[in-house]
Amino acid sequence: MEYDVGKREIVLGRSLSELDFFVLDFLKILKKYADYVIISGYISILLGRSRATEDIDLFLEKISFDRFLLLYTELLKNEFWCLNADKPLEVYSYLSEGLAVRFARKNMSIPNFEIKFPKREIDKGTFEDFIVVRLKKGDVKISSLERQIAFKRYYLKSDKDIEDALHIEKVFQEKIDWEKINKLRSIIEDIRN
Repeated sequence: MEYDVGKREIVLGRSLSELDFFVLDFLKILKKYADYVIISGYISILLGRSRATEDIDLFLEKISFDRFLLLYTELLKNEFWCLNADKPLEVYSYLSEGLAVRFARKNMSIPNFEIKFPKREIDKGTFEDFIVVRLKKGDVKISSLERQIAFKRYYLKSDKDIEDALHIEKVFQEKIDWEKINKLRSIIEDIRN
């Protein structure tokens, strides 16, 4: 695994898992219609942590209903389905109301993508503060390691989240910007209060 901080790029040479193939299949369709950034637990798994997950969390840039309809239609054609609703307008209204929606392969419920539009400024900032992870069969756009650590440690705070943060810290210890993490921590603490 190589991390070029300046290029904001991680190159992974490992074999791909079934979960990685699921992610790449979904993203191949998604990125035709909208920008995205993967956040939360899958990042730790992608970067070598051994643990299970049922979902891949993702911020989707806010797009028009017409654009969403194109995305939704192509997902259905490619054997994905929405777990929340059958009608695209209803799914889009969930997103517009700040709720997450889930997509999985047809006739399955896990793994699934949990998709939401960013609501807060700190969420929107993820689109400028990202890393591209290069896999053998495609690229995945993830939130920065510092953002990941800050949210896991200071916002989510579950045992699993702390372990995810510790994994990233250990793997990338020499390349982590702790000043950036502390700035994000301050913003997160303001949100929580």
